[in-house]
Amino acid sequence: MAAKDRIGFIGVGFMGHGMAKNLLEKGFPLTIMGNRNRAPVDALIALGATEVKTPAEVARASDILFLCVTDSSVVEKLIRGPEGIKAGASKGLVVVDCSTANPVSTQELAEELKPLGITFCDAPLNGTPAQAEVGQLGAMIGADDATLARIRPAVEAWAARIAHVGGVGAGHQMKLLNNFLAMGYGAIYAEALALARKSGITPKTFDSVLRGSRMDCGFYQTFFRYVLEGDRNAHLFTLNNALKDLRYLEAMADGAKLSNPVGNAVKNSYAIAVAQGRGEEYVPMVSDAIAELNGLG
Repeated sequence: MAAKDRIGFIGVGFMGHGMAKNLLEKGFPLTIMGNRNRAPVDALIALGATEVKTPAEVARASDILFLCVTDSSVVEKLIRGPEGIKAGASKGLVVVDCSTANPVSTQELAEELKPLGITFCDAPLNGTPAQAEVGQLGAMIGADDATLARIRPAVEAWAARIAHVGGVGAGHQMKLLNNFLAMGYGAIYAEALALARKSGITPKTFDSVLRGSRMDCGFYQTFFRYVLEGDRNAHLFTLNNALKDLRYLEAMADGAKLSNPVGNAVKNSYAIAVAQGRGEEYVPMVSDAIAELNGLG
């Protein structure tokens, strides 16, 4: 049996911990870079991961290196910093960015790394931390056919659904479209709930009509688990990240010379929530922001 690729992983947070755990459980040698939240790092070390201190060290120990971080600015620092991936990588390394990032930055990084023999591609995620823990995420791959074939065995360790959507950057473009739809639902739910309350219709009554109808979906259910039950952990995606993604979507639309009035309206709903100081709260709490805007306690 051929030896498995050595895997590096930077960003073992909400999503990354489950992904990294599944790589270990599938027998891949794993090197991780620790962070301030020690619990997931220590849990992975207990399962056999090796911890190092810098991105360069992760790169030196890896054949394939996954990134699962906040945004493009973080990815760029990890690549270009003095102890960054670029400083430690050898020819043949494949860097797979699973973050939700700016496609323009993704394509620029791929061109920058190509002369060094380093392949950069994108594989943003579709799913929840719970799905990450059991290896049931979706992946939207932006890569050429040869790179996809190279990384597929490692991606299959944590993804149940793999969609090859195009070349480098296409994964991040598709992810922004996906998040636009999700955050759009959230903004609509929030406004509809506020109008319902103003009209004397309770959230419970609202839900009794929507649940099980054609308008029901997984996103609706996690959103309303917060609205009805107060479960703050129902959808672990911050309002800051939602707004960041919608700003990336706006830049994508500008680059395509597309008028996107709905995208801007959705973005502004999340901008209101962040302006209220709710940035580290989670997406379903946009309903509280819109309620507050309309004088509803």
